[in-house]
Amino acid sequence: MKLELKTENEENFKSFSNFFKILLILSPIIIFCDVAFKIGKISKYYQIDFNCKLLSVEKSKSNFKKLSRLSNLNSKQKIWEFCREVVK
Repeated sequence: MKLELKTENEENFKSFSNFFKILLILSPIIIFCDVAFKIGKISKYYQIDFNCKLLSVEKSKSNFKKLSRLSNLNSKQKIWEFCREVVK
């Protein structure tokens, strides 16, 4: 006759192991999302900077529209003031 006893240590080890598996899977996802978000912010800044410099050279309607979309400003005067601060 064979008698087996299961202890709680095995169950604790399995739950602990599952926790670390989930942590190892989620941590790269969180890191990649954070990096993507920061790259998006940097990209938007450079787009605004480029368009402000372009606007100082060529005052076209399309440049105002692009800057209006990027900066959420509607009037040309506000866009000009914003570009003066950015280009400094």
